[in-house]
Amino acid sequence: MRHGVRLGVDVGSVRIGVARSDPGGVLATPVETVRSGKGDLDRIAELAAEHEAVEVVLGLPTSLSGREGQAAERALAFGARLAARLAPTPVRMFDERLTTVTAQQGLRASGVRAKKQRSVVDQAAAVVLLQAALESERATGVPPGRAVQVAGSGEETGR
Repeated sequence: MRHGVRLGVDVGSVRIGVARSDPGGVLATPVETVRSGKGDLDRIAELAAEHEAVEVVLGLPTSLSGREGQAAERALAFGARLAARLAPTPVRMFDERLTTVTAQQGLRASGVRAKKQRSVVDQAAAVVLLQAALESERATGVPPGRAVQVAGSGEETGR
């Protein structure tokens, strides 16, 4: 397992959940919910610098069959912009199937009412995403997901 803090980012159309790992890559914890839109990349860059992140794991929403639809296209475009903003810190796309559902179930099980879930579900989804990425790397010894290439690096962005 590589050493260093990673950020997990779960992008939604309204809110972006952010989580972080400990330097050993064992445990993901919630950090913040960022409003999507103007200034979102700057805020995520600030969080990456503040936590001295060695990598950012961005959720790639795919269907249960593994197909990538419009939500995945938006995530890939966001990933390309984020990778350009954070370079040279790497950004990796990681399958986020069911992270929000899992986060909602966990919040419900812990007694958080549906009305109050809205403010934290994005952070919880980012925790689920990042924890899955950490466990994947721990199990395989390979960095999770796929790297987002910065435009102009000669490789296809997001693939």
